[in-house]
Amino acid sequence: MWGEALGLLEQAGRLHRQFFGLVPGAPACWQPPVDIVESEREFIVIVALPGVEPERIQLRTGNDGSFVIEADRVSCVKTQTIAVRCLEIPYGRFERRIVLPPGRYELVEQSSRNGCLELRLQKL
Repeated sequence: MWGEALGLLEQAGRLHRQFFGLVPGAPACWQPPVDIVESEREFIVIVALPGVEPERIQLRTGNDGSFVIEADRVSCVKTQTIAVRCLEIPYGRFERRIVLPPGRYELVEQSSRNGCLELRLQKL
């Protein structure tokens, strides 16, 4: 019973975050999952962004040496939809801050493939 209650709370929170993201100008309401791998010469950052058009993605540097990835994932729910049975993929405005170890980096490649953004950052 407790597990059911926790599951319902989690589902309610997820739905709240998704619908909150529909408000124009609303703050970021979700964060995409990220993989970060490091080699001797570079970091590779892979961000899962299903349904996000590559040209809508913005990258900016933070004041603390981090960088931020942001965009909007537009809802696929159409006005003629009668009933929504399940909404698990988040949409709305997102923002993801990536913090790398102290150092200097240069973005040498940015590509989108299979719903993922891939960034290659060379160590300087």
